[in-house]
Amino acid sequence: MVRLALDTSTATVSVAVLGDADTVLAEQSTNAAQGHGEVLMPLIDAVLQAADVARDDLSMVVVGVGPGPFTGLRVGLMTARTIGHALGIDVVGVCSLDAIALQARDCGMAGGFAALTDARRRELYWATYDHDSLLAGPGVTAPVDLANDLRASGIELVVGVGAGLYPDALAGFTVGPAFTPRAADLARAAHDPRVQRPPAPLYLRRPDAVEPGPRKSVQQ
Repeated sequence: MVRLALDTSTATVSVAVLGDADTVLAEQSTNAAQGHGEVLMPLIDAVLQAADVARDDLSMVVVGVGPGPFTGLRVGLMTARTIGHALGIDVVGVCSLDAIALQARDCGMAGGFAALTDARRRELYWATYDHDSLLAGPGVTAPVDLANDLRASGIELVVGVGAGLYPDALAGFTVGPAFTPRAADLARAAHDPRVQRPPAPLYLRRPDAVEPGPRKSVQQ
């Protein structure tokens, strides 16, 4: 089974191709804070070429569903669904924070911990985990409120690119590596039916751009 995996939930766009036994055939990532749409397809083409894999060889697409900003998630999910539809193969969604959690476990973090990414607007996306499963989340919360909630649940370790963004609010927590969602880890996590999701976005809040409401009548 040859799987294409991609994640666009953060400023880092990650793409990987995996073969049997989760062998990473090729993997690349790039920063695209303002241009997910411009970099994703060229990155996919480059990774497929590096892996010496044709699109027709793919048997599944795994895509990070967030949480993340509206524009980035839309680019990744629409691309994954388009490839899946064109090739007639399954498209499996995985929470992007689950990929961070898998990296943390690979580093030996077996107790309770929180995976954090930047939600902007002075908020953090989060989910909490133990050694083999999701405990709570995903959610989006202000750093101070999140810190209080984590302490109340006994979580003392935070990891991920969001963990170091608000040192004052998260003072007293052990801060682990600043992992970003890695496409290869999405594909690995997708083996677990508990983490599989439909390829639909986890926005967790309304997008900035909304349709205007009806115009108000002007009374003379």
